[in-house]
Amino acid sequence: MIRTMLIALCLFISAIASTYVQATPVDTFAFSSAEKQKRALSLAHELRCPQCQNQNLIDSNSPVAKDLRLQVYQMVEAGKGDDEIVEFMTSRYGDFVLYKPKLDPKTYVLWIGPFVLLLFGLIIGFVFVRKQRIVNNSQVELTEADQQELAALLKQDKD
Repeated sequence: MIRTMLIALCLFISAIASTYVQATPVDTFAFSSAEKQKRALSLAHELRCPQCQNQNLIDSNSPVAKDLRLQVYQMVEAGKGDDEIVEFMTSRYGDFVLYKPKLDPKTYVLWIGPFVLLLFGLIIGFVFVRKQRIVNNSQVELTEADQQELAALLKQDKD
């Protein structure tokens, strides 16, 4: 009984999973050499799909990514260098297609921003910890009235 229910549950889960998971089509390009194939795959891994927000050309199923993979293949086969291919893609689609944008005035925030935020956080943390140490190290002086009130509360608590 339990075995039958487990088998039915597994079949049900696999049926649901197969409707949501679709195989990605594989581009088959006939490269003239293994070196060119390696270069093209490397470039396609480094370039971001303009349509998909955070997938490279290899991982993306979009028609744009398919066209760009074909473009990379054609340019590699034509003998163009990696820099030429990247320059072509950035001139056509902007710096968005680069996972590692170039260091220029437009991208200073991307490259330097995290370090500035880290430094800012460390300064705030240092100031906060220092304030806490100063507050904890200072002794509070109780007035005569405060001491009498404290003694009365402690006496009341004992009774």
